[in-house]
Amino acid sequence: MNTNRPARCLALVLTLVLLSGCVERTVRFDTRPSGAVIVVNDEELPDVTPAKTSFLWYGDYDIIVRKPGYKTLKTHVRLERPWYEYPPIDIIAECFVLGTIRDEHVVAPFELEPAEKPETSELVDRAVNLRIEAHED
Repeated sequence: MNTNRPARCLALVLTLVLLSGCVERTVRFDTRPSGAVIVVNDEELPDVTPAKTSFLWYGDYDIIVRKPGYKTLKTHVRLERPWYEYPPIDIIAECFVLGTIRDEHVVAPFELEPAEKPETSELVDRAVNLRIEAHED
């Protein structure tokens, strides 16, 4: 009888756990023109476009795109899960595949429209109306 067998089995299990893979999920945003700020679910990305960030779940994300001189764009994107992220295959992909699986999503470039400069008279009218509304409350 071999008394080292349980220790060898434990060492093998620990080795497999340490060598097991993971899934690296990223999404890349781009705009035309580049250099815009991207806000994903109320969290601003640290880089301007083109920008890449990691994500944890698949589904809908609210997106706000801002750049000085351009209209603010509010939209959403849906990140679809790949075939290996459906149960029970996801457990195999995330725990037992050696190495890292890279799941990169690329969002089609957002087309930004130049902002229209309002006329001075329009701005004055809006300011007067806001002042009247503020005094009414």
